[in-house]
Amino acid sequence: MSAAVRDSVPGGVPSGLREPTVVVAAADYFRSYSVVGLLAVVGVLFVAVAFGAGRLLRPVVPTPEKLLTYECGVDPVGEGWAHTQVRYYVYAFLYVVFAVDSIFLFPWATVFAAPGYGATTLVEMFIFLGFLAVGLLYAYKKGVLAWT
Repeated sequence: MSAAVRDSVPGGVPSGLREPTVVVAAADYFRSYSVVGLLAVVGVLFVAVAFGAGRLLRPVVPTPEKLLTYECGVDPVGEGWAHTQVRYYVYAFLYVVFAVDSIFLFPWATVFAAPGYGATTLVEMFIFLGFLAVGLLYAYKKGVLAWT
């Protein structure tokens, strides 16, 4: 390429000779996802082959005894419906809420140490903890936390 052509084109390289950086970046982007997709396909195939092998290898001899509901060696009596108290679900929900709270506290602690984020991050975390405290106070006032 002559010096006149190189100097007349912005960047010094004619547009036909420039590398398409967008296409290269997109190819690298999708290549990393292709590995994830390949692993997902291999995982699904592994599970499908395992289920298929189990279906082909197991003996199939249905009898009336095998079709009964089994309850620890005792013949089933009565209805199959059992009542469960709601408070167990509430305890599970409260556990999930505070487990999620701990998940948010660890990244907050790392950002809080970074320069320039201290005051803003501290205010945001106190707002977040305030919402959790209001929820815990509500649960306490409703008597959910009283084990009876």
